[in-house]
Amino acid sequence: MGILSVILDLLFPPKCVFCGRVLNKTDDGWCDRCTETLPFSDNGGKQNGDAFDFCVSPLHYKGNVRKSILRFKFRGMSAYASVYGKLLADCVREQPDISYDIITWVPLSSKRKRARGYDQAMLLALATALELGDVAAETLEKPRDVNAQSELGGKEERSANIKEAFEATDPELIEGKSVLLIDDVVTTGSTLSECARVLLAAGAAKVVCATLARGE
Repeated sequence: MGILSVILDLLFPPKCVFCGRVLNKTDDGWCDRCTETLPFSDNGGKQNGDAFDFCVSPLHYKGNVRKSILRFKFRGMSAYASVYGKLLADCVREQPDISYDIITWVPLSSKRKRARGYDQAMLLALATALELGDVAAETLEKPRDVNAQSELGGKEERSANIKEAFEATDPELIEGKSVLLIDDVVTTGSTLSECARVLLAAGAAKVVCATLARGE
């Protein structure tokens, strides 16, 4: 197996998920240059929400971060999730006021998941939970497919678009629990707020959120 790994590395050398440079053996999924130049957020990029307590994000959604996430979501680069999970887990660990009992994610609709082949937020949540020594559990479903939030304008339009799109799958699982809700990108917070409202209505005690990147 060791020889096979060496051969595969020679034929398909691991590359930085952000800029595509070939990685050194000591790199952790992204290169030294990106470590120095990526748009990392200050203080975890913390922002408040309408229904969730706050959301943290290690990166800003621009430049190579934006390009990388778009490849992750739309070009089949699902393997990026393990690298993203390390960044997101580190961000969560660095926040002294984050506490949670259960980790979950913002789900895709069945229609969108079939078209994409996977749910990127689920993969991100699973990878993040693994890095945190925990597991992620499904708590929400999205029975109603809606227009992509990225295609819409301000917060009011996005909030109206996503309203009543989610349902809790197992209220007993979250009753009285503090929930860590994970998604790939937060912009206005409308999607996270709608998910948080559903979780709180189903019995969750509170919801905190974490996303890989924060939109401007």
